[in-house]
Amino acid sequence: MPRRSYDQYCAVARALDAVGDRWTLLIVRELLGGSRRYTDLHADLPGVSTDMLASRLKDMERDGLVTRRRLAPPTAVFVYELTPHGRALLPALTALADWGAPALDEKRPTDAVRAHWFALPLVTRLARHFPEGVDVVGIALDEGEFHVVLGGDGTADDTDGGPGYADGPAERPDVLLRMDTATCAEIAYDRLSLAQGIESGRIEVTPPEAAGRRQRHPRTATA
Repeated sequence: MPRRSYDQYCAVARALDAVGDRWTLLIVRELLGGSRRYTDLHADLPGVSTDMLASRLKDMERDGLVTRRRLAPPTAVFVYELTPHGRALLPALTALADWGAPALDEKRPTDAVRAHWFALPLVTRLARHFPEGVDVVGIALDEGEFHVVLGGDGTADDTDGGPGYADGPAERPDVLLRMDTATCAEIAYDRLSLAQGIESGRIEVTPPEAAGRRQRHPRTATA
């Protein structure tokens, strides 16, 4: 199918030509956490059809946002991952999350939830709270665990550049925070500070040594 375009000589229009279709930015959200198999993406994008997901991934490969590669044996499966051009969307998605935060009041009965969906807005809040030297923060919710990397290249696989996150527990987090989903939402959207959550007992803080012992079997995005 030929690529649709707004045919406007405008940076916003050009950006929307590439990422304005339904599901595209949510696929970017998932891949910001690291490489994912097609089945992983489909499981964490409730509501997307298999045909739509396949079509969007094909378009994103064409536009230089994602690449597909085969993992080395014995896994030998294909995974999708963001290119540097795709990872550059991190600030845009963070800004969108902040803009959409006021709409997250009461959780609707039809709303799906994945723990790692809170990761993007949490990055700046955690960086604001923790001193230099805390690089990996594990977050445990009732719905599951994820971890935020305050240093790295925009994924949890590297700790030499900007921030990132990944689904599942970290192997050796510097600190582990355990809380309920409502508290996490309030922290993520600046309705409650991390310090207030810890002081009130709504957030349980596990020190580095104990946190590392508890995370012996991390689930990575490429597993």
